[in-house]
Amino acid sequence: MARFKRSLYQRLLFVVFLPITGVLSFSELFFIKEPLDVTVIRKEAAILDCQARGEAPIDVRWLKSGVQIAENERVYLLSNGSLFISEVESRRGDKSDEGFYQCLAQNKYGAILSQKAHLTIASISSFSVQPTSIVATEGSVARFSCKIVAHPPPIITWEFNRVTLPLATERITVLPSGVLQIQGVQQADAGNYRCIATNISSRRRSTEATLTVTPGPRPQLPQRPRIIASPQNISVSLHQTAILECMATGNPRPIISWSRADSKPIDVYNTKVLGNGNLIITDIKPQHGGVYLCRATTPGTRNYTMASANVTVLAPPSLVEWPESLTRPRAGTARFVCHAEGNPTPRITWLKNGEKVHSNGRIKMYNSKLVINQIIPEDDAIYQCQAENEQGSVLTMARLIVVMSEDRPSAPRNIRADTVSSSAILLAWERPLYNSDKVIAYSVHYMKAEGLNNEEYQIVIGNDTTRYIIDDLEPAHNYTFYVVAYMPMGASRMSDNVFQHTLEDVPLRAPELSLTSRSPTDIQVSWQPLPDKLSRGRVCSYRLSYRTSSDSAVSQIELPGEKTQHLLENLQPDTIYLLRIVAATSVGWGEQSAWTSHRTPKASGAQVPLAPELHLESLNCTTILVRWQLAPRNSASVRGYKLFYHEESQPESTPVQFHASDNKHTIGGLDPRKKYHVKILAYNVVGDGYQADQTISTPGCVSVRDRLVPPPPPPHNVYAKTNSSTAVFLHWGRPAFTSSHTVNYTVRCNPVGLQNASLVLYLQTSEQSLHVRDLEPNTKYEFAVRLHLDQLSSPWSPVVYQSTFPKAPMRPPSNIKVTLIEEDTALVSWKLPDELNVPVTRYTILYASRNDWIAGEWQVMEREGTITMALLENLKPGQVYFVKVSASNDMGDGPFSHAVELTVQEDLPLGHDLRVSRGSTTFSDSFYHLDQKSMTGISVGVCIALICIIICAFIIICRGKNRKLSAVKTYREAMSTSAAAARPPSSQGEAEHADVSVPMINQNHFLDAKGGTELIINSLGPVQHTAERKRKWFSFSSDVKKETKPTQNTRLDASSYQHGTTVLTYEEELSPNQPTNLQTLLGRPGDTEGSSNSEGSHATGDSGRYSHDETELTNLSSGPSSHLASPTAEDGTESDCSSCAEELNELSEENQSKQKAKESMNAGSCRHEAQSRV
Repeated sequence: MARFKRSLYQRLLFVVFLPITGVLSFSELFFIKEPLDVTVIRKEAAILDCQARGEAPIDVRWLKSGVQIAENERVYLLSNGSLFISEVESRRGDKSDEGFYQCLAQNKYGAILSQKAHLTIASISSFSVQPTSIVATEGSVARFSCKIVAHPPPIITWEFNRVTLPLATERITVLPSGVLQIQGVQQADAGNYRCIATNISSRRRSTEATLTVTPGPRPQLPQRPRIIASPQNISVSLHQTAILECMATGNPRPIISWSRADSKPIDVYNTKVLGNGNLIITDIKPQHGGVYLCRATTPGTRNYTMASANVTVLAPPSLVEWPESLTRPRAGTARFVCHAEGNPTPRITWLKNGEKVHSNGRIKMYNSKLVINQIIPEDDAIYQCQAENEQGSVLTMARLIVVMSEDRPSAPRNIRADTVSSSAILLAWERPLYNSDKVIAYSVHYMKAEGLNNEEYQIVIGNDTTRYIIDDLEPAHNYTFYVVAYMPMGASRMSDNVFQHTLEDVPLRAPELSLTSRSPTDIQVSWQPLPDKLSRGRVCSYRLSYRTSSDSAVSQIELPGEKTQHLLENLQPDTIYLLRIVAATSVGWGEQSAWTSHRTPKASGAQVPLAPELHLESLNCTTILVRWQLAPRNSASVRGYKLFYHEESQPESTPVQFHASDNKHTIGGLDPRKKYHVKILAYNVVGDGYQADQTISTPGCVSVRDRLVPPPPPPHNVYAKTNSSTAVFLHWGRPAFTSSHTVNYTVRCNPVGLQNASLVLYLQTSEQSLHVRDLEPNTKYEFAVRLHLDQLSSPWSPVVYQSTFPKAPMRPPSNIKVTLIEEDTALVSWKLPDELNVPVTRYTILYASRNDWIAGEWQVMEREGTITMALLENLKPGQVYFVKVSASNDMGDGPFSHAVELTVQEDLPLGHDLRVSRGSTTFSDSFYHLDQKSMTGISVGVCIALICIIICAFIIICRGKNRKLSAVKTYREAMSTSAAAARPPSSQGEAEHADVSVPMINQNHFLDAKGGTELIINSLGPVQHTAERKRKWFSFSSDVKKETKPTQNTRLDASSYQHGTTVLTYEEELSPNQPTNLQTLLGRPGDTEGSSNSEGSHATGDSGRYSHDETELTNLSSGPSSHLASPTAEDGTESDCSSCAEELNELSEENQSKQKAKESMNAGSCRHEAQSRV
């Protein structure tokens, strides 16, 4: 194998010599329709389709069982290549048309063969099993069965007293396999039963069987469950139906349930239960295969009985690796690979132009590989790989194109081989006779001469030598050699073959010992024969040495080379013995093994387990597989096993304990090229049993650089399938290299995105599949596989990704709240369960009133996993409801939450907010849930907005009042100016000291209009500033309330103020009885009113302009004089009395002559204006 690896590396030099390396596609000849299995009735016509496409002309022929069919009037070919049989014959022997048919199509490129099609003639035989009469007690079960062979499979029905029974009733079940089951037998069931089998060819009736019904005991006594018809092991073809019968009796009537022995879930989509417990699997697939358990249980008890059956799924071949078309030069080498799967394992057959390929010295077939050496022109053909088993066949094709060269050299001459040593042979030759100057390289081919299908190795060397030593051969073996010369455009013919053998040598090492004790005074020593690579010849003898650990004297026994075991007797009990062995060939003795220790058992009468049978196997240079099983003669009970292992010359480690059901263990992390001592024993309550010892050497991890050969290719077609939330099934293909050595695999597994390399999982196996368990649910993993062969490890395969299923929810939904939103409707809301990596696809809501809850009657609602609320409608008033919720996904249902109580009021008060439930949880009109924090935030925001609105409204109102007061003040100043101008002049002193009184009609308030200070003055004096400020803030207080105060209730007909004080009087309602004569309006000649150029107006920015739109006047009149204290304005300004008096005197002097006329005009104008405004 090592030479093969190295030769692969050296062949890379040869690739540059090939002008064409392969053909990417094949389209010269192919089938577009192939024959299929068909079942026909005798004397009817049958057509087997076959249509081929490719370069014309295409010749089509038909084969039956590999023999060409001769056409005649009854059997002939149609124009499209199909085979037509006008009348199918079913005569015995070769004259019958029943059999396997194949279509062969051929053109100038070659020939191809179609898949096999089976023509079956419909038939039905006699019954192989007839129903038998039975006696059943009343209330028990009865069962009839019949069997018949027919093609196609028949339909089975049953008759009772010659009347057809229904296929299934409450008590009667008819299975398609031909079984009739009757549950709870009654007196009316007594009678005759028979089986009817029908298919397209005929119908057959079985003999009648009688059912006799006897009265049952009264009262009926309890009976443990008993299975009277257990399931049977069956093999079912792919996509067919499997029937597992299970019928049980007992009192009370047992309940039948099904499960799988491997704890996998049963496929609920393709599986159903027929009758009282029969399992039917339709459209069966490979994953349905396995052991099924039928369990019959007495209701309400733990009494049960079980039966099991194995279902094997048979599958036709399917190709997983196809051969590729190749272009090779003459004298080159072509390799085709074909790999198929199926159950049973398919057989691989290679075809060349439709005919079977046979092995010879140049053409070899290794398992699923076809190798053609020293290609000749006749090898240019179409090759097919045919995979076949009992379920069918499948074919695939590839073409080999041979490239020719006209001036290729002749073959090398005079080949000679001389033995150099036990592992090396010198090969020499002479250059070709013709065109030797064009030779650029030589290719040396060699293989073992003994045996069949030996691997051929090839070494490419330069053209500067005609001698080469082939080393690393196996000692004492015959080999055959030949040489080929190469030029740029092709290769020569192969040279003559030469044979030579290698010499024997001393064994490379000693066998590994296995030690057990059958009694306290003996040791059974056994060993495996050395492989050829280690024996390096025929082993003629062994020498076994042994001694006690405390004695230096060594005893030796020589044994013939054919023996592989020896029993040492008459030893001392409970004593440690040291043993070793050495092997010899005709050349001499090899290297002795290291001492192996073993302790003989104690001489005790107690019954302890015997030594298990121990088997060790090196998986790779760092891993050992340990397997064990109890000795057949062991009669003692076993509670478990203890496994010890340690490196040679190192102290023994603490034992690893296993359960009694365990039988293998993988030891990893070992050092290469080291000897390890492994010991195992069984123990029970009495103590430790006899031990078994064995030594094994780990091989060396030889790197590719050391061997100068490429590593083996990695496994291909790695396939991952999720089995559960914690397990993934891996399957891969073995690379198409030729080796009979054991191949081991390492599987790497880790979650995607893992950064901690110490958490990467490495698993060892020798199979091409593995169940990876103990994974995390709902997690995406990446998997890669590498193989170990002959101490070499391949690269990792391409990574495949697979996610585990999510696990079923383990917790209920959280934060469940129920809120009454209408009189008969409630809203239930919830949140996801408090679990990580657990998706939810469905929620289930259960709710019931108190009475229904007591009765166990829940109403059920379901919602998708994206919805977290639901409406409960048509609730009854005055009821108390209980609500609980559970979460589910595809893996199962989670637990229900604790019940949440909801009380529906009988009569709700008017204005009651139905949307508020316990805990002050509110919902909007759209039923969106608002929690307490959200509600608090919304309330604060609304309050802030309302306050802002109120402040803005207050500011707008205040500004409006200021405008009105300023306008009234301006109007009064204008009127005062007019009145002063119409009054007769007087002396200045009189003006300064005269008391001026202005009568006020029904007024309650006086407002200071000097500068718009809004100072309120009533009949008792000025209103305090604090009261005014209070009035400003409480702007929504009613004025009526203010007037009810005692200080505001005094009503005066007139008010007087001293000279120089400006007071504007107004009231909100206009009295209809106010005086309107001119005298009342103007008063005495000495009356004056404030200046239009007051300081207050300047201070407040008042324009002093008169506006008819903004001034509101009341009827003015004079009244009795009364002196009031001069009010002080809020802004601190005072009336300028002296300026007012001077202004009035000036106006009186200028207008004295026109006094009377203006009085009349002013009086009329003011009166008309006041009335119209009010």
